[in-house]
Amino acid sequence: MDPQSQNEGLTNAMNGQVYERLTSNDRKLGLVPSLATEWSQTGPTTWRFKLRPGVKFHDGSPLTADDVVFSVNRSKDPVSTFSVYANALGRPVAIDPLTVEFQLPQVNPIFLQHINSIFIMSRPWAEKHRVLRPLDFKNKEESHASFNANGTGPYTLVQRQPGIRTTYKRNPAWWGRFDGNVQEIVYTPIGNDATRLAALVSGEIDFVLDPAPRDIPRLRNTAGVKVIEGPENRLLFIGMDQQRDDLLHGSVKNRNPFKDVRVRRAMYQAIDIETMRTKLMNGMAVPTGGHTPSPVGAYNDPELEKRLPFDLAQSRRLLAEAGYPDGFEVTIDCPNNRYVNDEEICIALAAMWAQIKIKVKVNAMPRAIWFPKLEKWDTSLYLLGWGGSVIDAETTLTPVMRNPGPKGEGLYNYGRSRNDKFDALAAQSTVEADPKKREALIKAALAEWKEQVHTIPLHRQVIPWAARNNVQVVHRADNWLEVPWITIDR
Repeated sequence: MDPQSQNEGLTNAMNGQVYERLTSNDRKLGLVPSLATEWSQTGPTTWRFKLRPGVKFHDGSPLTADDVVFSVNRSKDPVSTFSVYANALGRPVAIDPLTVEFQLPQVNPIFLQHINSIFIMSRPWAEKHRVLRPLDFKNKEESHASFNANGTGPYTLVQRQPGIRTTYKRNPAWWGRFDGNVQEIVYTPIGNDATRLAALVSGEIDFVLDPAPRDIPRLRNTAGVKVIEGPENRLLFIGMDQQRDDLLHGSVKNRNPFKDVRVRRAMYQAIDIETMRTKLMNGMAVPTGGHTPSPVGAYNDPELEKRLPFDLAQSRRLLAEAGYPDGFEVTIDCPNNRYVNDEEICIALAAMWAQIKIKVKVNAMPRAIWFPKLEKWDTSLYLLGWGGSVIDAETTLTPVMRNPGPKGEGLYNYGRSRNDKFDALAAQSTVEADPKKREALIKAALAEWKEQVHTIPLHRQVIPWAARNNVQVVHRADNWLEVPWITIDR
């Protein structure tokens, strides 16, 4: 429940019913006012925000500029996986109780997208409960903020029971407007696909965020339920440890095959992505060779979207050239409750790579174990997804691709690849104000990343939701269920 600890989609969506940001997203992911009513860029490196008057935290205390300054600075802590976004906001200053100014050291062309990532907490509440720093999730730290919350949002936290249920109730003092009629939220994790489906069909639950694709045809023909679907702004890809000289989890000694681009390309070209799309994903995936969650982030450039061809003969030649004619053994780390068919994707990949004699052991685990493992770089090969509400390439280039750096650069580059040419281009694009020059820098950076196969793109998800017929929801491309918009008909 600490809103500044772990930047992960479902966690953010659930915390987003309790905590709010200065801005928010509408149904089409456009930026709209939230805790701030207006903002303006007062200079190339300064932004001013006017806060909404009369907003109260759930404990009754007022929202002030000091809370905003505190929240942004708290998010800059190295243990926060929001730090890469918070650091891009510069220095926040309280001008008066309802005005905050952000003083940036350099131009930030997507400042508003960065500010839209930071939840606002109450400074007095954090001081009272000794949670001035975000909890260190990867090292299993717990704090008062693990199980308690005090936001300004439409719902208040009633009880957090990890792995069992989390309950919320409507906040009657919320400043905003409810378009729906939900009074209480009971979030229940149900790990088994069949059990989850049976609970929906029986009416025990009202809504399922992640039905298995193989169950979608049956759901479409089941009385009393419906499927709501659409593309998600999220790319799934394979990452490889390119930092260590020795393979950490595998059979190769005194060498790391993933440091050789020929091995990375061989594994890429051994993936039959069309079979994966049709047979495994039931058509609910959009294969791509791109490296941004949305093709818009790469300016819809067809060359950047083009995949390397599926070619087993070429894969075998590349492996032999790299010195691995008989392949090698390695473990892939996968979640089993984060992405659509995540464990099944890893099993399918293992079977495909076996055809080029790379023996892959699938190590699937719940997201609560998988994320800390990757954050400690305890991996040789992994599946990861990246996306959300931001379409611009910056929020992929800097946190996911850049050389690991002191301000959160490469925070999610769990393979710890280093490419100085790419890094320089990406760093320039981060501060380039001219749109045409910035486009050229981003395209050049993505082309370099693609050429070196630092990660292997798979597909963009198509997200199906499932609900009882009497539940009216808004499907959003960031896979975010906004509860104030939900209506449950009698």
